[in-house]
Amino acid sequence: MALLPILHYPDPRLRTIAKEVSVFDDDLQTLIADMFDTMYDAKGIGLAATQVDRHVRVVVMDLAGENEEPRPQVFINPVVTPLTDERCPYKEGCLSIPEVYDEIMRPARVRIEALDADGQAFTIEADGLLAVCIQHELDHLNGVLFVDYLSRLKQDRARDKVRKVVAKKG
Repeated sequence: MALLPILHYPDPRLRTIAKEVSVFDDDLQTLIADMFDTMYDAKGIGLAATQVDRHVRVVVMDLAGENEEPRPQVFINPVVTPLTDERCPYKEGCLSIPEVYDEIMRPARVRIEALDADGQAFTIEADGLLAVCIQHELDHLNGVLFVDYLSRLKQDRARDKVRKVVAKKG
């Protein structure tokens, strides 16, 4: 498989709204596999296709802990519905915004309706890390970044930090 380049904030392509997936072919399976390879290589737990400049509604995640067996999950055309008005803070980071972390308030419990890699529909209810992660990744598919929830000052600092981190790497 291949490692895909990850777009970094403030790249305008991160603002592209992803299109629904309607064809479940070998190209989609290759994209999913490449996204997992890219996410694992970058030490991430979630990756939206938008982050690798593919503007389709595909999310991969693996929330397994460091000493656990991998638990890869694929969400195609995900729809997230809050199940409560309760909002919980969670310190978020992002592969497209390296070395920047901040607390974001999101609905504490959600319903996720999506298709798997074979196009089979499924629905799950989630809280904790899964609820946070799917909301974060769904934001990517809608052209939204977690820094959009922060003050303008914090956004400017994040942009400057990302530029330094990316320049250092490369």
